[in-house]
Amino acid sequence: MPQITSEIVAEHGLSPDEYARVLNALGREPNLTELGIFSVMWSEHCSYKSSRLHLKKLPTTGPQVICGPGENAGVVDIGDGQCAVFKMESHNHPSYIEPYQGAATGVGGILRDVFTMGARPVANLNALRFGRPDHPRMKHLIAGVVAGIGGYGNCVGVPTVGGEVNFHKAYDGNILVNAMTVGVAETKKLFFSAASGIGNPIVYVGSKTGRDGIHGATMASADFGEDADAKRPTVQVGDPFTEKLLIEACLELMASDAIVAIQDMGAAGLTSSSVEMASKGGVGLLLNMDHVPQRETGMTAYEMMLSESQERMLMVLKPGREDFAAAIFRKWELDFAVIGEVTDTGRMVLVHHGETVCDIPLGPLADDAPLYDRPHVPTLKPTPLNDAPDSEDIGADLKKLIGCPDLASRRWIWEQYDQKVGGDTVQPPGGDAAVVRIHGTQKALAIATDCTPRYCFADPYEGGKQAIAETWRNLCAVGATPLAATDCLNFANPQNPETMGQLVGCIEGMAEACRALDYPIVSGNVSLYNESKATGGGSAILPTPAIGGVGLLKDWRATTTIGGMHEGDDLWLVGELPTHLGQSLWLRELHGREDGPPPPVDLTDERKHGDFVRGLIEDGLVTAVHDLSDGGLAIALAEMALASGHGVTLDRAVPQSAAAMFGEDQGRYVIATSNGDPVVRAMAKAGVKHVLLGSATGDTVLGTSVADLRAANEKFFPELMNA
Repeated sequence: MPQITSEIVAEHGLSPDEYARVLNALGREPNLTELGIFSVMWSEHCSYKSSRLHLKKLPTTGPQVICGPGENAGVVDIGDGQCAVFKMESHNHPSYIEPYQGAATGVGGILRDVFTMGARPVANLNALRFGRPDHPRMKHLIAGVVAGIGGYGNCVGVPTVGGEVNFHKAYDGNILVNAMTVGVAETKKLFFSAASGIGNPIVYVGSKTGRDGIHGATMASADFGEDADAKRPTVQVGDPFTEKLLIEACLELMASDAIVAIQDMGAAGLTSSSVEMASKGGVGLLLNMDHVPQRETGMTAYEMMLSESQERMLMVLKPGREDFAAAIFRKWELDFAVIGEVTDTGRMVLVHHGETVCDIPLGPLADDAPLYDRPHVPTLKPTPLNDAPDSEDIGADLKKLIGCPDLASRRWIWEQYDQKVGGDTVQPPGGDAAVVRIHGTQKALAIATDCTPRYCFADPYEGGKQAIAETWRNLCAVGATPLAATDCLNFANPQNPETMGQLVGCIEGMAEACRALDYPIVSGNVSLYNESKATGGGSAILPTPAIGGVGLLKDWRATTTIGGMHEGDDLWLVGELPTHLGQSLWLRELHGREDGPPPPVDLTDERKHGDFVRGLIEDGLVTAVHDLSDGGLAIALAEMALASGHGVTLDRAVPQSAAAMFGEDQGRYVIATSNGDPVVRAMAKAGVKHVLLGSATGDTVLGTSVADLRAANEKFFPELMNA
């Protein structure tokens, strides 16, 4: 093995201080395999060394929470002995380097996090951020990412039911691809990752190990330089058909009593899975690398431990159950190998060709990994928007806004996804939240992903609050009781005090909203160093704490949609007419300005209005509901019109000003009802603020025909991608 030099240490992403910690932990110099293991386990991607101090501020418990952060995915109780298992993760850097495989393996990785817990995946979602549509690389990135998500999810047989797509120049050189999976399991048949039982066999199952993805975790923990394309070999290659076999084989084995612990091989592959299992269980492990299934010849222990080849799992079995388990995996045409055993040493020991090639204490790799309280400065509060323009033509502004990249129809995207495989999709993409029936029951899960990065950039604290509140609101809008959330915290370089201040501010805002809404964070992912120095790229991304929310409907038939309003329905606003144009999409798209503070989030009103709207839905008093967000009231009304085919006639008392039509004040809903009297009485009794907007009549919205709005809304993606 080569001598470890300062250059080799730096290539592995370790600082001089961190390398000194390695020397202290070992009491000697590491060999290359040991150095590689330290480098991936101490990477931001695996250790969260810059963020885990602040992640402790997030609420993670509640009566509905069965398992919070720390396992492969979060778990919440949904009654009747069942639970929902879910998580969101990033695959940003791989997707920029190789968009198809980067996005595809992002989907594959998050699926494994969920079925590792014993759940059958029932829904996929994604949250995508791209740069300027006219950037020379963006069309290629959009096409590859969307094809990769569809190619993997469609083949593996899990519906892709929702998500979000935004565009901003800050993502020119570093796009974001965040993937979320939700599964359903029996509460009594959950599986966890802590290894136990001295002498128990450690088994490897799934695909063979190759040289793809080596140093993927380290690559994901550094920003991009001019050599982004040279990192292509660090991107994994996925096989969804093998993943489908792996899901079925694992679930079949899970129906028995053979498994003691199980962990998927995600970032850092065999290294992270084995270290996490042993450290959580307080045990050691001995692995014989000769027994690892390999698809390439001459692989070293270093390559095998750091490979991120896909569709692989690591298990601890009960003694004597090896042949039983092997038969299942071989039936599904998957590799199965006993590669080691649980020990009482508290150390990771690797043997290759009869020699010990690694002997590391597990403590420094996991629980005692570096933890930094990085310097951070708060973002200065933006100045008030005292010179907000008004609209000269509300209808023309609406037509332009509804066709802009951030609001245009995503049909071109979601038609590439199988939205209904499995037969349980109640609400596919296009509404406030996706709704998926729990097979064989009347219950359903509502799922949404949300974040408004421009708010987070202007005021991280308020932006963090809003990201949580909007997912909560979207779940309420379809009639679901919000249960819990997962997060994917995408930020730039944490060694920059301003960036670190954005991260801290967003987390603290999220925490406040979670507490106020009884909406804990049960799983998640942190993705840092999302910035680029590459030619033609931007610099730092906008702070993007993407939130995935999950709620429960007791009866899937009671859900509402944005397109359910009937001709003649009354339209009401729950909340007050908007006034806030700061950081609005209208201000950016119509006037080229990203000015002012974001809209504040009144969490008391947010809770009150959401609870009230859910009550109306449960009582069957509304025909359609839509929350207000990007584009404000005018866009919400236009989207309801497009979904239902009915125009909107506004009451003369409703002011048609830019602030009233396009302000993005929070905590509000538009509801449609064919039975106005009980709704009016309910609003008065509950003491919620409300405004009669008008009715669902005619064929125009704000003087613009529904047909013209539809044409404007539908043309962006086909024109961009077919040009």
